Amino acid sequence: MHRPPPDAQRWSLRVDPPWSLDAWRDAAREALLRGVAPAQLDWLEGGEASLLDAPSVQGAPLPADASAPSVPRDFMELAATCLCHREPQRLALLYRLLWRIAHGERRVLSNPADADVLRAMALAQAVRRDTHKMKAFVRFREVPGQTDAFIAWFEPDHHIVERVAPFFARRFAGMRWAILTPGRSVYWDGQALAFGPGARREDAPAEDARESLWQTYYASIFNPARLNTRMMLQEMPARYWRHLPEAQLLPGLVRDAADRVQEMHDRPAQAPQRKIPQRPAVLPSPGSSADSLDALRAQAAGCRQCPLWEPATQVVFGQGPADARVMVIGEQPGDTEDLCGRPFAGPAGQLLDRALAELGIDRATLYLTNAVKHFHHERRGKVRLHKRPESRHVRACQPWLLGEIARVRPQVIVCLGATAAASVFGAGFQLSRDRGRWHTLEDGTRGYATVHPAWVLRQSDDARREDAYRLFRDDLRRLQADDVESAGHRPALPPDDDR
Repeated sequence: MHRPPPDAQRWSLRVDPPWSLDAWRDAAREALLRGVAPAQLDWLEGGEASLLDAPSVQGAPLPADASAPSVPRDFMELAATCLCHREPQRLALLYRLLWRIAHGERRVLSNPADADVLRAMALAQAVRRDTHKMKAFVRFREVPGQTDAFIAWFEPDHHIVERVAPFFARRFAGMRWAILTPGRSVYWDGQALAFGPGARREDAPAEDARESLWQTYYASIFNPARLNTRMMLQEMPARYWRHLPEAQLLPGLVRDAADRVQEMHDRPAQAPQRKIPQRPAVLPSPGSSADSLDALRAQAAGCRQCPLWEPATQVVFGQGPADARVMVIGEQPGDTEDLCGRPFAGPAGQLLDRALAELGIDRATLYLTNAVKHFHHERRGKVRLHKRPESRHVRACQPWLLGEIARVRPQVIVCLGATAAASVFGAGFQLSRDRGRWHTLEDGTRGYATVHPAWVLRQSDDARREDAYRLFRDDLRRLQADDVESAGHRPALPPDDDR
């Protein structure tokens, strides 16, 4: 520590307000430029002067070559936090660190064993803790007789009102509010912050009508099985309870926690409540023409023959005229279809719409459906990624697909992709070998298979994607041909097993 000789002149510096970084920085710069050592300074807070005060540092001689040194940013951030502490020696402590930085110890803050650094870090930590508590435990109460006006009372340990006020201005920008504390108050009118002197507890409303609602909510979410009184008091010390409406409930909630846990333990186990209530499915008779499509759709909504219904939003049934000449069968619903309940509503459906429009085929004349009626997927964070349906999923949904075919009785069936083709033409169907070839079902219905539009979208580059699209569109062109007995020329497929 730098000590002046016994006869050295003493000087005083006043910082007002004492928690202001700008005020302290201006004062410290004056002393540093004049070469006043830390031990020569008396730091004064506020605006009141005394006859016993040492002369102001502005009276000290200013060297002709005086210049303010550059100061590391981390020191200024530390100073801004420490100044909010109520410790009277913080002003002198910060100037002592500044003096050392300016006189050859520029990296003093990187020494965690230094006594001045340790003390400054402890002050800063206390201020940050007090700031966190204020953000967590301020509770606004409505001002009686005023619209959208609220007041909160809080008792911080340190000078943190200016430090925390911008947080509340961002959080509650749409209402008028004031936070009153014993030493400082702040008001937000919806546009700007205004600061004023401290207030009394009686200046804030005692309670408002919303508190009973908040207490009811807090009691309902209080989990006695997770109660840890030591941790609760560490995070929410009892001295803050007077600011919190819910604190009135805490003694009773803590007292009854053990009994409530025992009651929960003794309660009979209940089956989990699913989004869709589980009920047995009534499978239709595939060959029956008496039942309508609407009745079949209603029955399919309750299907539980495979586990796909549990994570799915809803069953996605077929859509289109009940007497459509052409039925188009895809693989399964995608994410978009699962949410809206309509087949071919997502990106693959848009590609199908594009091809139909170029061929002059009205989508409204087609009956569109899928071999599997629920969305099979896996989650990656918030994204639901498509998974190819398994054979058991296809078998579980086959009665619904056969029921649709029996009721619509189309003249032509177009299968999009290998899953749909195998569901209609049998497990021995190979898309790479049989694509575009006409087949006749047992009831005389004619059909063929082509690639799924999702396969087109999965191509690796624009050129391959455009070639795959032309192949897909040309296969759909067979629906326009007068002679549906001939498959015509079939362009070769790019190598890909998953179509």
